[in-house]
Amino acid sequence: MRKRVVRVAVVAVLVALVLLATPLAVGIQQSFFADERAELERAALAAAVRVGPKFAVGDRVELPVPERDARLGVYDRSGRLRDGTGPRTADPVSRRAAAGVVARGHSGRELVVAVPVSSSERIIGVVRASARTQGVWRRVVLAWLGLVGTALVALATGVLVARRQARTLTAPLESLSITAQAVAGGDMTARAEGSAIAEIDQVARTQNTMVEHLTRLLEHERRFSANASHQLRTSLAGLQLGLEAAAGEPGADLRAAVEEGLAQSRHLQRTVDEVLRLARAAPGAYVPTTSRPASEVIEGVERRWHGTFAAQGRRLALGIEPGSEAMRIPDRIAEQILDVLLDNARRHGRGAVEVTVREVSGAVAVDVTDEGSLALDPRTVFERGATTSRSGSGIGLTLAREMAEAAGGRLTLARTAPTTFTLLLSAAEPPPSLG
Repeated sequence: MRKRVVRVAVVAVLVALVLLATPLAVGIQQSFFADERAELERAALAAAVRVGPKFAVGDRVELPVPERDARLGVYDRSGRLRDGTGPRTADPVSRRAAAGVVARGHSGRELVVAVPVSSSERIIGVVRASARTQGVWRRVVLAWLGLVGTALVALATGVLVARRQARTLTAPLESLSITAQAVAGGDMTARAEGSAIAEIDQVARTQNTMVEHLTRLLEHERRFSANASHQLRTSLAGLQLGLEAAAGEPGADLRAAVEEGLAQSRHLQRTVDEVLRLARAAPGAYVPTTSRPASEVIEGVERRWHGTFAAQGRRLALGIEPGSEAMRIPDRIAEQILDVLLDNARRHGRGAVEVTVREVSGAVAVDVTDEGSLALDPRTVFERGATTSRSGSGIGLTLAREMAEAAGGRLTLARTAPTTFTLLLSAAEPPPSLG
């Protein structure tokens, strides 16, 4: 593009120089020839003053010495050269002057000016002044060369200015192109720099806004994919463990195993629906759709996870304090969060796990405690990737806190030894009765 800008500027300068220099060159030529004719006319008039009345009867004339290479001659009425230099007989220009007017013209390769000489109101002769056109053309060509030199200097200056302006115009665009290529290559941190050119600066700001929007969109998609895969993997793990236990136990009640598998698949469907709703909801716009008594929600969670902990030789205990069993909580979001906390206790905790439900100032608090101790910095435990290990992805606790906050609740680390997480949810209003 830089070459194109320079080319356009150079063409524009050339066109301007041609349009300006052509009439100027013609004007120089005409001016030089007009000056030469004027000079010849002045020389002829100066010579005519020296022609006296006795010229008609044969008196000689002393002609002045002309400037440069001009020639002067005096002709009588018959057209014969009497004094000076020139053709022996009068040329057409001199014959026109014999009629009483100043005549100008060409004779061969000469410029000719003829002035009539009169005495007693009678034409007695003609003074002819001439100069070769070669000398005039020499001066014209020299002037043209000077004009060409000036034009070349102007063209060189135009090229330098065009190159500088091209760099000024194209450098921000090249920077924009490099930034766009970096973004296309996956570098979402690349940002276009500002420019002194308002239009290009506006394009840079627009591109940066677009990249920021794409970055947020991609981050949202990545978080959704990670969240969905984490929750689905947790539910599928429970379903797989239950089916494997039923398949590996001789004389197992297959009907009960199938019913448990159906319950797990229904929970898996609810997990998919809830993760999608959470991902599609705008910040602060998530509204739980269903609620159940806290006791029912906790008992359902205990049923799903009891076999998983039993397979590891660990105990899962459930405790519901009086007054909290009938309080309603958003069931689907609570199930998702408790699944994350119990999966975290299974992977990273030790010993028995206890889930306790209690009432706190009109809200419901659910404590999940195991017999292990937290090895991480409590300030970073909810950061995405903080607990990444061979057995986890490091996003579970982060996702659980996001879901709690989306439902208007709060998830905190209550104690580090034994490890205790507390989920606090506002009690939901009971559904209206149909009667």
